Amino acid sequence: MDYFKFYKLPVSFNPDVQLVKQQFYALSKKYHPDFYINESAEKQEEVLELSTLNNKAYQVLSDPQKRLHYILELKGILAEGENYSLPQDFLMEMMDVNESLMELQFEPDAAKLEEIRKEIDSIAVLMQQELDRLITVFDTQNKDTEANTLAAIKDLYYRKKYLNRINDSLLKLG
Repeated sequence: MDYFKFYKLPVSFNPDVQLVKQQFYALSKKYHPDFYINESAEKQEEVLELSTLNNKAYQVLSDPQKRLHYILELKGILAEGENYSLPQDFLMEMMDVNESLMELQFEPDAAKLEEIRKEIDSIAVLMQQELDRLITVFDTQNKDTEANTLAAIKDLYYRKKYLNRINDSLLKLG
């Protein structure tokens, strides 16, 4: 079931956090298994499934990264196991960064490491700014024009995933 429909909210990258919490607490009360102890086994199972759905919905809708992934899947833009091709210019830029990181493994240089960290942080900030802009556009546009925005958001989603792997490498270097 669609978590947004379950919570009676419109699909949004920035849902009202208070409404998400209110729905979670209301449904937690409504579907608490302890209130259904005297019901049939079928009803108890149904309530347990709804309680589990409520918990999963809250986990996803209250976390911006999980929500981003979920909406892209919900809209059919992101497929499990998809082999997405990042733009060549981005890959070339990241290849340069990766080469610098490999060099640092063999010849540690704190100043060079800090320089790379700053470069990656700068790229991450620009990506987040663009993602924030696109999310605002998505949340205010009509459904007929959302495909291009979702495609751009998907691209940034994959770029950020790539950048996160580079950040992991940076952490290993110190």
